[in-house]
Amino acid sequence: MSKHKRMMKLGINLVSNGGHNSGWRHPKADPAVANNFEAYANVVRAAEEQKLHFMFVADGAAVRIRHKNAEELSYHGHIDRFEPLTLLSALAAVTKHIGLICTAATTYNAPYVLARKFASLDHISHGRAGWNVVTGWSEEEAMNFGKDMLVEHSERYKRAAEFVGLVKGLWDSWADDAFVRDKEEGRYFHPERLRILNHSGEFYKVRGPLNIERPPQGYPVIAQAGGSGPGRELGAATADIIYTGQKDVRIAREFYSDMKSRIGGAGRNPDKVFIMPGIMPILGDTREQADEEIALLNAAVHPRVGMQYIADIFGDLSAYEPDDYMPLPLPPANGVKSAREQWERRLRETPMTIRQVYESITMSAGHLMIGGTVETVADAMQEWFETGACDGWNLLAAYLPGSAYEHLSKLVPELRRRGVFRSEYEGATLRENLGLSKPSNQFFGEPSARQK
Repeated sequence: MSKHKRMMKLGINLVSNGGHNSGWRHPKADPAVANNFEAYANVVRAAEEQKLHFMFVADGAAVRIRHKNAEELSYHGHIDRFEPLTLLSALAAVTKHIGLICTAATTYNAPYVLARKFASLDHISHGRAGWNVVTGWSEEEAMNFGKDMLVEHSERYKRAAEFVGLVKGLWDSWADDAFVRDKEEGRYFHPERLRILNHSGEFYKVRGPLNIERPPQGYPVIAQAGGSGPGRELGAATADIIYTGQKDVRIAREFYSDMKSRIGGAGRNPDKVFIMPGIMPILGDTREQADEEIALLNAAVHPRVGMQYIADIFGDLSAYEPDDYMPLPLPPANGVKSAREQWERRLRETPMTIRQVYESITMSAGHLMIGGTVETVADAMQEWFETGACDGWNLLAAYLPGSAYEHLSKLVPELRRRGVFRSEYEGATLRENLGLSKPSNQFFGEPSARQK
């Protein structure tokens, strides 16, 4: 039997009011879209019409922008956003096929509460939920949860590993056939098909069981985005999707190879864990039009925004001017270590001014930005996909909603025409549409015949 042709996985990343930090200032942007449910729903339905695998909402439980006062903060656009699980539950009611993935940090949630919320979303959406596991990276979040500073990096990841295992244990509280709800006998569930977890670990103590049936997918799809050593280990051991920020195809191939090796080393099938970088396409009918659009977005970045936006990676740069070269070596930080390491490597090869750096980062939130015609952008996406740099892409719109519609109406059909993206959904659940099987219950094995 011939093997099915490998196809790209595609998601769309809806970041507040656009992936570009100052995209809200674009002449065609809706600056209030971050709190407009109907606008979000329309974009997600359009993504579903184009058969995208999922939509993704990045999140943090804070205004995660370093600032000294309200005056400084007032120039930033990524301030207001929906609580993601509330948003995805509402989107589940107005869509049928597209996966619904959002971020929830292990550092700032209780395992039982989070397990229950994602199990609920999976039931509400009939098996389309996904959890992007993060540990949290900003001091601003820490201060909203009674802490004066961010928990140390290695401890965050130790906590996260226990947290994820605990959540999966709670999802497995009930066998798939546990609930019989037999009116005549009066029995609601089979007692032998319940497992009380009684977890007692280094960081968490949880009795269980979860007070909701096992999720339709067994486990909602797990995504993970840590690029540091501990982050890669966590992703290799637990994730179905690896989000990553890659701007250079050579480095992306190194990351891809490393992650596939780690996944295999964790005893998992590397072909069933998908590496999906973010990409912000800037499209034009000609390259010149795309360049004009890029220049327009760069000009929208206020210097106060640019300098503050990169402070978590590069530290306090207030002693420098925007047109000074970025100082090296970069100072140590407790935040996004993988991003700092990538930038230090890049800056040693190609020195850049502070303005060039913040324009690059604010342009695409640290992800790949490609400007050009639909054909040239699709060429690059296909090259990465076919040369061992990725398994697919997360599309970031520079501003909303227009930029997202442009990607969906022009770029995705071009990828389909080339035969590298599908024409229909293959299954009912997100796992099925990704080509992933339902995980067996760790306590009860495979579902019984009556549940298959």
